[in-house]
Amino acid sequence: MGTVDVRRTAERLGSQIGSVFVGDGGIVHNLLLGFFSGLHVLIEDIPGVGKTTLAMSLARSTGLDFGRIQFTPDILPGDILGMTVWSAEMREFIFKPGAIMHQFILADEINRASARTQSSLLEAMQEESVTVDGTTHHLPKPFFVIATQNPTSFAGTFLLPESQADRFGLSFSIGYPGVENEILILDRFKESNPLENLAPVSDGAEVNAVRDLVGKIYVDRRVKDFLVRIAATTRQDPRIKLGLSPRGTRHLLRAAQCEALLAGRDFVIPEDIIRTAPVVVPHRIVLSGEAKVENMSAISLVQEVLSRIPLPTGV
Repeated sequence: MGTVDVRRTAERLGSQIGSVFVGDGGIVHNLLLGFFSGLHVLIEDIPGVGKTTLAMSLARSTGLDFGRIQFTPDILPGDILGMTVWSAEMREFIFKPGAIMHQFILADEINRASARTQSSLLEAMQEESVTVDGTTHHLPKPFFVIATQNPTSFAGTFLLPESQADRFGLSFSIGYPGVENEILILDRFKESNPLENLAPVSDGAEVNAVRDLVGKIYVDRRVKDFLVRIAATTRQDPRIKLGLSPRGTRHLLRAAQCEALLAGRDFVIPEDIIRTAPVVVPHRIVLSGEAKVENMSAISLVQEVLSRIPLPTGV
């Protein structure tokens, strides 16, 4: 399946991350799913459960050019994208790159900044470029954003706009560790931070090669029909005010292709869509007022939708 041993690459990165981050292996799998498919990742959880540690572990393991943006209420779009400034030495205006000009971006606590600043990432995440004063500047490849955010009920947070949330391909939470895992965290971080000992086990060329392979994974028409019916059902359900967008449908297909690739297949099966939908769909849909009153969750509605649609046969 190409010149890159995808499963071995994934195992190397997973092993590196697992030497620092303590948690469910499914969390690491979801992170790699987003990274290899080129879909940006949003992690929402309370402070202190390992969101930043997880992101930093992947960043250091990939060897990509890394930039961290700590979002605060006073950060401005120009700080992220860059700005045009006057150069007295050159006697002309020049572009001063912003913090986004890296291959791997950690957008830490993204919802502590205003909606205006959050939205400055829209073009970068969609087009992999930024436009400042009418001039477009392309971002380096590969380009990947992993953002963390605190629950919106926390003080000092701003709700992520729907258009911004839709740019994130995957979203998931980490949760509190179990007793054994928390003891392991205490032991692992007792003397020093294991992040400092991580060395790169991959590079940009390998990441680009894997992403090229993802796009070549075969998808049968019946699987596409299954996927589109999922999207249509979310748009027609009265409990959902805003259903899955066409961009979300594309992201779900891309994630399913990557899931198949990581499983060693060159074709997508319906189970790949079922496996990836809970991390691709829920953060994009908006529940109706009645659904919120009844304490329904987006993920439970997505799982209900999946259970109602018959699986295609013969794929």
